[in-house]
Amino acid sequence: MRSRLATRSTRLVLAAAVVTALAATTACGPEDPSETGAAAPSTSTSSSASASASTEGTESGESSDGKGEAEATAGDKGDSASGDKSGYGQSCGTNDLDFTVIWEAQPISHYLVTAKAKSGITCYLDVNTPSVSFGSGADGVASPVGQGGEDPIKLSGSSVAYAGINVKTTEGEGGKQFENVIIATSEDDPNPAEVELPDAPTVDKPIVTNWSTKRDEVIPRIV
Repeated sequence: MRSRLATRSTRLVLAAAVVTALAATTACGPEDPSETGAAAPSTSTSSSASASASTEGTESGESSDGKGEAEATAGDKGDSASGDKSGYGQSCGTNDLDFTVIWEAQPISHYLVTAKAKSGITCYLDVNTPSVSFGSGADGVASPVGQGGEDPIKLSGSSVAYAGINVKTTEGEGGKQFENVIIATSEDDPNPAEVELPDAPTVDKPIVTNWSTKRDEVIPRIV
């Protein structure tokens, strides 16, 4: 009889121990990763990676936008440095124009100067009379005679302006021969053009007319 009671008591003690152990395990729950040194859950790592990728994407986008703006600015500057001077109100410099000089025998022999704007340029001849000279001496400078003239003259595309030159207004055999004439849109233009003449005339006290869009207005006469 005692043996059975002892056995039963032993079983009750063991059962109570098991229940106590189960209760303790449930109360403690899973191990705390921070205490055991285990890695953080994979969901946290995934969130950090996503945030990092988003940040990198934003920075990359900003860099790309910045580059695009820089390229656009450079493009604007390039257009500015390419030489396109189209528009209104710009005065014609000598280097904006192309010049030709031909000999005209009638009604009075003279040289006809034609000025045309270079491709892509629109400008105005604000100074009515061209600066014309032969050689570097003061005696080779052509005097204006005030004939013809429109002020200002717009040059663009196929439009042209004319001026007439009489290279010798004196009698006799005096003068010097020249093969080129120096033309500028104004006396202080820093880039005068040197244009070859169709021959080598004798020059003595030359004269020049104003610019005009009509050829018959630029026949130089001493008045």
